Amino acid sequence: MAIDKFDILTSTGVPLPAENVDTDQIIPARFLKATSREGFGENLFRDWRYDKAGKPVKDFVLNNPKYSGKILVAGKNFGSGSSREHAAWAIFDYGFRVVVSSFFADIFKNNAMNNGLLPVQVSEEFLKKIFAEIEKDPKVQLEIRLEEQTITLLSTGESEHFEINPYKKLCFLNGYDDIDFLLSKKEKIMAFEQQREQE
Repeated sequence: MAIDKFDILTSTGVPLPAENVDTDQIIPARFLKATSREGFGENLFRDWRYDKAGKPVKDFVLNNPKYSGKILVAGKNFGSGSSREHAAWAIFDYGFRVVVSSFFADIFKNNAMNNGLLPVQVSEEFLKKIFAEIEKDPKVQLEIRLEEQTITLLSTGESEHFEINPYKKLCFLNGYDDIDFLLSKKEKIMAFEQQREQE
C-alpha cells in the first residue's frame, strides 16, 4: 500500500492528555473483525466516545465541536498494550495524520509509520506547552515539517526537533511503503544483476 506523501502539515490539534492509552482503548478488540484498513475510524476510542446505549459522551474530546484537526496530541506512553495494527488503522481512518506524544510504545510507533501515520515524539516540557496553548485557544495551529524534523507552535513560534528513522522519513517524503521503496530501486537492482552476470 502506497502512503500519502508527507512533507509539511499545518493543522489544529485534538488534545487527549490521558497517559498510558493502550491499543484496546484506541480500538476495542470486538471491532477487529474486518481485515481491510477501512471503517475502523468510526470505532476509534469507542468505549470513551459512546455510552452503553451508543450515544456520544458529551465531554469526550472527539465529541467536542471546538476541537478538530489532523493532529492528535496525546499523553505520555501512547499505544501501549497489544500489538494490534488496527489501532494505527483506526486513528488514520478517523482522519488524523500525526500523533504527538512524549513517548510511544515501540510496536505502535512502527505500526503507525507503516500505515502513513506520523508519530512525533516531543519532550515532556514541549508537550505541556502544546496542551496549554490548545487549552487557551483550540484554533492554535501546529506545524510539522518532516524534512527539517521540527514541530512548531505557531502561536508562540516555539519549536522542537523530533527524531525519525531515516528510512521511514524517506518513505513518508516520497509516499512509499516497503514495496514501493524496492520498486524505486528497480533500475539499480537490474543494472547490478547485469553487471554480475558479465563478471
